[in-house]
Amino acid sequence: MTIAFNFDEVKAAGNLPSPSGTALAIMKFVQREDASVQKLAQLVRVDPALSGRIIGLANSVAMGGRRPVADIQEAVLRVGMNAVKNFALSLSLIDGYGSGQCKGFPYERFWSESLLLGVLLSSLTVRERTVVPEEAFTLGLLSDIGRLALATAWPDDFSDCLKTEKDERALLKVEQSRFAIDHFDLTILMLDDWGMPIAFLEALKLSRADTFPEGRNGRIAEQIALARRLVAYCLTDGENRLEILPTIKTAAARLNLNETELPSFVDEVLGYWRDWGKQLGINTRIEADNGNGPKLANTQEEAVETLDAPITILLVDKDPELLKKVSTQLTVDGYRVDVANSIDRALQWVVERKPQILITGMVFEGKSGLDLCRILRANQFGQSIYIIVQSADSKEQGLVEAFEAGVDDYVIKPVSPRLLSARILAGVRVVKLQRDLWEQRKAIERVSSELVVSNRQLKKLAHSDPLTGLPNRRYAVARLEKECRILQRNHLPLSLLLVDLDNFKTVNDTLGHDVGDLVLKHTAKVMSARLRASDVLCRFGGEEFVVIAPNTDSANALALAERIRAEIENKQIEGHALTRKVTASIGVAYTNGKLDNWEELVRLADKAMYEIKYTTKNGVGLAR
Repeated sequence: MTIAFNFDEVKAAGNLPSPSGTALAIMKFVQREDASVQKLAQLVRVDPALSGRIIGLANSVAMGGRRPVADIQEAVLRVGMNAVKNFALSLSLIDGYGSGQCKGFPYERFWSESLLLGVLLSSLTVRERTVVPEEAFTLGLLSDIGRLALATAWPDDFSDCLKTEKDERALLKVEQSRFAIDHFDLTILMLDDWGMPIAFLEALKLSRADTFPEGRNGRIAEQIALARRLVAYCLTDGENRLEILPTIKTAAARLNLNETELPSFVDEVLGYWRDWGKQLGINTRIEADNGNGPKLANTQEEAVETLDAPITILLVDKDPELLKKVSTQLTVDGYRVDVANSIDRALQWVVERKPQILITGMVFEGKSGLDLCRILRANQFGQSIYIIVQSADSKEQGLVEAFEAGVDDYVIKPVSPRLLSARILAGVRVVKLQRDLWEQRKAIERVSSELVVSNRQLKKLAHSDPLTGLPNRRYAVARLEKECRILQRNHLPLSLLLVDLDNFKTVNDTLGHDVGDLVLKHTAKVMSARLRASDVLCRFGGEEFVVIAPNTDSANALALAERIRAEIENKQIEGHALTRKVTASIGVAYTNGKLDNWEELVRLADKAMYEIKYTTKNGVGLAR
């Protein structure tokens, strides 16, 4: 039986995760060349629940907290077509597959990591435009969907696979043996079935390799691979970060993300991740667990409550009388006490109960107390435990070996109750210091996170036109500089449209500036509806707008300009008696890397626009 037959069979049985009909229709519609805001809004209206949540997103702080909107078309215009697609797709899959029957599958963690991968990949493609960033978000979000598919289609079998194999390569082999396909190949088949571009699928396949070929697909694959490494970096503890950081720095440097930029890049991405998490209902509170990967905490308060709980002490000794005597004493002293009579039992208690202090004897069957200490210090879950060793060996060599193994204190048997209590108090002081440091670190992280969000909001305000809500001239200049760098590096075409409204002065002179402002807002909305997903519309000043069209040659740029011109002419503002129609003169400039700077591109577009404006008006011209 072939893999293709298996896929078709399982798909026909309805056992694979799939976006809702509305979400899938939106996903395919946005990829079309003739996609528009009006048609997308019509699609969204089919699903009232989705419409409500998109209006909620449009009115959220993440969108800048501007004037509230209640109309779905205006909400789609504010959020953007690709962002609507991503939002609808994410909601559909998360709402439908946020939990399931596969006991061994971490549904909550899966979605949190997938969302972070999507945000990371999108942010990397903003820096180097291999694909439209919004498309990269979708690719990142779905790049591991095969895992969810196996958990959905074969919950019991896949749970068994997860229990027996922790290593990724070994897991893939087990999956092939059990299901005749692994989660990676299943991801490719599903994304192909959902209409994901072939270039994305090829890049996803290449991303698992150790080296990457030249060309666009190889570059996308390299971005995916770095995004995966950064997910692991963001969701692991400090020591493990140090192990993977050199690899990340090397990979990031190949993508022109240098070592000094990396921390601020990661902080900004984590801010976006948390913002998306709030909108999508995904838990983004992540902590390291006992060494087997990231763990999600339900709330900040839950984590703090764990730290504020009474001190837990684990007693480990093979002598039952000693365990009973000491545990009684420590319980009276107000500690929570667990006991273990073997190394294996002690390790189980450490993982399950997470004691802050461990007191162990030296002699056990097969292993010693120092072996226990070495195991704990070699694993994340045991590194912060305060360890006291009780031993009858008072020789110097015995003490040296104990401290080299990682013990914090060493007492000679027999130990008086008063002396043991005093030694434990020293450990309690260390534990409380660890708690204080943890709380301070979390406070700093909260403040840092708030600053990142505030800075992002300030940046958004600085780059937005308050009247139309479009990006302003400052943003347009920065974006043109970035696109020119991409053009010079990747030799992709770039076009610029300079749009100047005809007869706008007449509107201000006859009807007043208030009506003039309404005309500008209306025109911005009309133009936005005719743009493609990759185009960027900005207000350049007064009645001038620019459209930055990456990866667009002169013929396609002229076609785009004509669509915009016709839309402005045919859709005049209603409710105001204009003496003359508001039309547009549009100058188009194009470069394939031969121009020295963006200023020259603007100058050429401006010249072409003025030739139209002072001859025929209401037309489109290409710079010569």
